[in-house]
Amino acid sequence: MTLSLAAGLAVADVVIVALYLGIILISGIWLARREPAGAEEYFLGGRRMPVWAVAISVVASSLSVATFLGVPQQAYSGNLTYLSTNIGGLLAVLVVAYFFIPAFYKHSCTSIYELLEHRFGPGAKQASSLAFMVGRLLASGVRVFIAAIPLAMVLFGIDQSKEPGYIVGAIVILSAVAVGYTLIGGIASVIWTDVIQTVVLIIAVLAAVWVLLTRIEAPTTEIIHALQANAAATAPGSASTAAQGSKLLIFDFSTDLTKSFTVLAAVVGWSLLNMASYGTDHDMVQRCLTCKSAIKGSRSVIIAIFSGIPVVALFMLIGLLLWVFYQRPDLTGGAPITYDIAMTDRVFTTFILQELPAGLRGLMVAGIFAVALGSLNSAITAMAATSVKDFYAHAVPGKSDRHYMIAGRWATIGWGVALAGFACLCIVWQKYENRTLIDFALGVMTYAYSGLLAVFLSALFTKRGSTASVIAALITGFLVVLYFNPTFWVGMSKLIPSIVESTRQTAQTLNPGKPVVVDAELIKEALPFLKLASPYHMLIATIAAFVVCQSVKGTGGRSLEKTKTPA
Repeated sequence: MTLSLAAGLAVADVVIVALYLGIILISGIWLARREPAGAEEYFLGGRRMPVWAVAISVVASSLSVATFLGVPQQAYSGNLTYLSTNIGGLLAVLVVAYFFIPAFYKHSCTSIYELLEHRFGPGAKQASSLAFMVGRLLASGVRVFIAAIPLAMVLFGIDQSKEPGYIVGAIVILSAVAVGYTLIGGIASVIWTDVIQTVVLIIAVLAAVWVLLTRIEAPTTEIIHALQANAAATAPGSASTAAQGSKLLIFDFSTDLTKSFTVLAAVVGWSLLNMASYGTDHDMVQRCLTCKSAIKGSRSVIIAIFSGIPVVALFMLIGLLLWVFYQRPDLTGGAPITYDIAMTDRVFTTFILQELPAGLRGLMVAGIFAVALGSLNSAITAMAATSVKDFYAHAVPGKSDRHYMIAGRWATIGWGVALAGFACLCIVWQKYENRTLIDFALGVMTYAYSGLLAVFLSALFTKRGSTASVIAALITGFLVVLYFNPTFWVGMSKLIPSIVESTRQTAQTLNPGKPVVVDAELIKEALPFLKLASPYHMLIATIAAFVVCQSVKGTGGRSLEKTKTPA
């Protein structure tokens, strides 16, 4: 494997990327000019971060490369219905701001799972912390994998990047850079570099929109009509991937439970997913805990959710314009493209490398780095914090604050290695499940989120539950989500004869005379319940886990339901 700029980066591009990385390095060194006094400053920034910076950091963490690549892919291949998931986000953050964050401040939590220790006992805290770390390892590992795709295209060339070995190389580079500057200054360093990286990201996205609009010569009315008609022109090198119906559709009011992005799914599923993300995921919540007070922490999460909507809308706009550019060459006035764009998960990166002029190409690559590092370093910091506060400090009590800070840095290195390892496994996993990047990334989160949300809801709003029921609820949430995973049933088909026979019959019906290859898509046809969209997995799993957690009367705990504050 050799490092080459086969993707066509010019000197100007390399200079811009180097300038960006230099700014990040210098800012990290400047922020680290004063060594963190102890674990609380390392993990909470001394609780003196401004609301606006925290809000930007929350946005940076919530976006990730799954947004940078996956959201344009969603609009390119489908429509704008992904935007409707913000209905669930708005509902969720109101609950988080009024109930979750004030409770964390009231009990002076460094790790949010310390709240569960107050309510249920130390065993519940450790079980929930472990569930978070497993879930965050899965979700952030997916993010590293997705981020490695464009990085591999840049470093090794578009054709070579399709080979797993080159993606592994990109994963190692990303992980090493993220761990390196996360070690420098803790959460404060992460938040301030997130601010810088978000500015770079927004500039890059606006530049991409500007270039696409200048390359499409047709009037705006014709572009809108083409998107409404959703009819791709046949052109060499272009393959229509658009779904049926208007590409400008935002609100889908259908009750089809196989669709992930409907209003129904947003209200009953995405609201729970967002509540879990902003209220039970330490990766997100730790930023809000760096504010001076609960009111300011609550304000930061509300500002973040509203600020994130236009950013996501920009990525959706890019996806629509990419569809016009590639599928309607009659509107661009240019010659038909001569390169392959069949892989829709790479359509935005392909456009960046093939169509953008020198300089702007480097800016977009810097944007990819920004969003990748912004989500990765925060995940590493969050997992390091929970490892030290919920496990190491319990096993090795009575040490100095500085001792636990050093332990946190070792945990940072360990989690960076673990994330890189799981990201490598995702190369096979995502290909096997054949899902869009954004759906794949969001679906992985539900494994831990459902159980964690059920446990926190029990802690905040009821007086029932115990350590044993908390552990059982976490396991229940994981198993219910696993039950709806097609890959799980592909494995089970090798053990259960009835599934094998059902799959075989389905295959013969769909493709008579062809060899039977059991994969995720075929399993879905044989077992229709697997077609249920991931937001409903979250709903069912959360309800099941909540019932399990409530099955035991509270043992010495107390309700936290009165812990709320106006935001």
